Amino acid sequence: MATVHHWSGLEAHALRLALRMSVRVFAQHLGVAERTVAKWDKLLESTGPRPDTQAILDTALARADAAVHLRFETLLSEADRPAAAPGGRVTAAGPRAWEYESWTDDLDRVVVALSRQSFAFADNLLGRWLGRFKPADLDDKGLYLFARSTALLGDLQRDQGALLGPLSAQHSYVGARSAFTQLDIPRRIAQLDLSLAVIAEMSGKLETAARHYETLAVDDRLSRRDRARARLWVGTALSKDGNHDCAARVMLAATRDFEDLAEPDDWSVAHQKLALAHRGAGNLTKALQFIDVARSTGTTDSPMQRVRLDAAHGHILLSDPATLDDGLQVLDQAAKMAARYGMSHQLRSIEGIRTTIQGDRTSPATVTREKQ
Repeated sequence: MATVHHWSGLEAHALRLALRMSVRVFAQHLGVAERTVAKWDKLLESTGPRPDTQAILDTALARADAAVHLRFETLLSEADRPAAAPGGRVTAAGPRAWEYESWTDDLDRVVVALSRQSFAFADNLLGRWLGRFKPADLDDKGLYLFARSTALLGDLQRDQGALLGPLSAQHSYVGARSAFTQLDIPRRIAQLDLSLAVIAEMSGKLETAARHYETLAVDDRLSRRDRARARLWVGTALSKDGNHDCAARVMLAATRDFEDLAEPDDWSVAHQKLALAHRGAGNLTKALQFIDVARSTGTTDSPMQRVRLDAAHGHILLSDPATLDDGLQVLDQAAKMAARYGMSHQLRSIEGIRTTIQGDRTSPATVTREKQ
């Protein structure tokens, strides 16, 4: 049976992994705070539990079964073994066996955090790993995790509105794409191409984005769902460029794909985009029908999706003088939530809607119609 003469964060972290417990469950198991366990995971040998907590860890290890002890000893042996280069030369170690598991677990937590727009938490988790290793020091498994982390960092930066520049979504996506190219994983490469097309669209490069979306909509490297998303985004780029009728036809085809694939969230998003295309075409009745469907369907109720739905709904209501006040109220609600969660791109979009509506209402043609 394994014994520990002096516990550090490293041994405590190894015990958590050997017990196959999350940070929260392990903290409850020991009767300590979650932040204490998180500190052990982060600082490892650089920190140590208090004497009374060491006794608790002794008890937890003693009560564990033989399989847990075997995993615990294996994790610690991996942690103590340096990496050897060809010829026996010892080099700087890459991730150890227990670190791969912890890294993978953290990436799952990042995905959840991003879905809730918990940007600071997601950034902290990603920084923990991206700052620890260099791609050149990683084996294929480590490079894969590094590439996934970099792609998720791009998603984080995109949702925060950092689209271009050295600390941007575009820069992160290009880095992730390079790593997946090195690993020769075509599906991931194509997904990064899709993400880069989204950045082009969000940056106002609508023709470039539409062209890339059209190519990716028939790219066999992508899943059918991703190809349908590309088709939907072709319509989005067309609508932003003023081709609303054509955009609606393209979006409708994507909507049917999402229905066939039983993807309620994508189906709901497609109706939201269809609503905006019909608003652009001047058909407010259809626009309201589609936005009502979008608001009443879908299973995801993240802050980002609520902001997008409210912004689209407000945009449609503002287009009719009879519902102008309602539209301003809905748009203000969207702006407050966007500000609360740090969605700067969404805030800029909402301000753009306000500016456009105000410009339309003060144009000579509008003033003349109102006087009549």
